[in-house]
Amino acid sequence: MADAAGERDLEGLLVVSVEQAVAAPLASRLLADGGARVIKVERPEGDFARYYDRHVEGESAHFVWLNRSKESIALDLKNPADLELLLRILERADVFIQNLAPGAAERLGFGSSLLRRRFPRLVICEISGYGSSGPYREMKAYDLLVQAESGIAHVTGIGDRCTRVGVSVCDIAAGMNAYAAILRALLGRAANGRGRRIEVSLFHSMGEWMNIPYLSYVFAGIEPPKLGLHHPSIAPYGAYPCGDGKSILLGIQNAREWRRFCAEVLEDADLAEDPRFRTNPDRVAHRRELDRRIIARFATLSRREAADLLQAAGIAWSRLCTLDDLRDHPQNRHVTVRLEKGTEIALLAPAARFDDTPAPGGAVPRLDQHGAAIRAEFASPGESG
Repeated sequence: MADAAGERDLEGLLVVSVEQAVAAPLASRLLADGGARVIKVERPEGDFARYYDRHVEGESAHFVWLNRSKESIALDLKNPADLELLLRILERADVFIQNLAPGAAERLGFGSSLLRRRFPRLVICEISGYGSSGPYREMKAYDLLVQAESGIAHVTGIGDRCTRVGVSVCDIAAGMNAYAAILRALLGRAANGRGRRIEVSLFHSMGEWMNIPYLSYVFAGIEPPKLGLHHPSIAPYGAYPCGDGKSILLGIQNAREWRRFCAEVLEDADLAEDPRFRTNPDRVAHRRELDRRIIARFATLSRREAADLLQAAGIAWSRLCTLDDLRDHPQNRHVTVRLEKGTEIALLAPAARFDDTPAPGGAVPRLDQHGAAIRAEFASPGESG
């Protein structure tokens, strides 16, 4: 469990999560970071994310990121005894999360309708690909599939080539939405004593994110072009190669910055009043001509020189960082995590920071590491130790 002073706001809460992959494990890990006790229920063979890769000292990068500070118990929920154990644990639980295949929880005997009747104070969060209603409710939904189905892959890429976002954004968005919704439900329960049923889907998580291209298309018939590392409606705003082979990104947000950029970075103050480039819509319409001028100028500069000019002119900029750059980034914060074999490693820390205290670390559980202890703790009255 989390052990940093001041970050145990959720201490005393019991979270049970029948989970796999990314979305539900992220939501439950964020609750564990806050001090909640999280019991991770795995299949007898384990969460399949344990076996995605062996990149972290022989362990899965996905699993290491998502499962610190949890207790693991392996249950065969088709087994009546294991199902009854799960229900006994839920009698004491505050939160239940599950992201099984559509309809699986109902078939196994712990669907939300049954749980709400039996445990009215329980906050239940179900995470799925497309939600529990609608024609796609039975569809299998992995992150890349939902990136394609939700349209995010269509607005990502360059030219006529669509690409996936390089991390599992659908899973991560669903996990973050689930975490926020669970906290909201717990606040509501504190006021009225009632649990809630929460439904979060990967598809609808992306739908919320897609509202700008959606609204632009539905109401104005505008389909944003795929411009890679350039902004579809602001110019100049994107990546430009420098003379040393590295790239830098810049973003111009207003007329004042545009004038400074021309005078102090491009060293051509008159360009700011060129009719082709005077306003942002003008610059977007003549993006290719403008980009040629910027590329020609930046070809004479190293990335460090370009960054210095942009910073001095008050222009927003960033490097196009490689993973090598990220590894050594001076702005990084880290959290220490103990792997299954006992090795301690540093992960990039969560975004939220409380009272300047370090983010809590934790240990990644072995499969069923806490199974015996949990079974003993939640044994039925008729069972022996």
